[in-house]
Amino acid sequence: MTEMKPEQARRWIVEHTRRLAESAAAAGPGTAVPTAPGWTVKELVEHVGQTQHWVAELVERRIADPTQLPTEVAVLPADHAAWPGWLAESSQRVAGAFSDEAFDAPVFNAAGDERSGAEFWMSSSVNEAVVHGFDAANAAGRSVEIDADVAAALISNHFAMLTSPTWAMQRAESAHAVRGTGQTLQWLATDGGAWFVERRPDGATWQPGTRAADVTVTGPAGSLLLALTRRIPLTDAAGINVDGDVSLAHHWLNNTAHVSG
Repeated sequence: MTEMKPEQARRWIVEHTRRLAESAAAAGPGTAVPTAPGWTVKELVEHVGQTQHWVAELVERRIADPTQLPTEVAVLPADHAAWPGWLAESSQRVAGAFSDEAFDAPVFNAAGDERSGAEFWMSSSVNEAVVHGFDAANAAGRSVEIDADVAAALISNHFAMLTSPTWAMQRAESAHAVRGTGQTLQWLATDGGAWFVERRPDGATWQPGTRAADVTVTGPAGSLLLALTRRIPLTDAAGINVDGDVSLAHHWLNNTAHVSG
């Protein structure tokens, strides 16, 4: 897995949340978010800030028992002029929760995989800020640049989620759909990083590195991340090239979408 270092993650959370806030202000609270159907910018801001405060509380309190998860959510300020400050507070709080000590503490890991709870929530928090930051920018008609290092780390996190025990339990339809009889997919970043997926009868697996595959999807890591999270299509316009069984790549994307909210 492309590793995400805590000092990087803390910086990414704060920086990408700041960008999200700027885009939200430019778009306006009532603007629809095309890449998060059914959401307005207000709902996007509310979701991100509330999630950051919720995760921060979970990690700060070192909650290991899922029956003890936080039940209250932060309140979005009524005045949208206060939203940038509210998001700055939530992002700094959750970033600060991922102290070095947190990684040695027992914290609930919602994926049920081998990562520590703090590692899981740290990756999820970066993902929220970056992907929803793209959503906000898209709503505002702004272009987005996602650095290759953060995109590569989030692609690894994406595949870890899709092959986790929790995904198989809570998204059984998706987990079943991506089973196969040995079909293979290669996701290759032109600016660093490669991910090999194999669809086996007992479930999909992934590993870093390059191997021959039935279909290879090549492009900048940022574009691959946005394609995998179904924010952009697999097109040349996004700098993405698909070589091999195109239908296999589309089938993967159509059956692995994360649920918003």
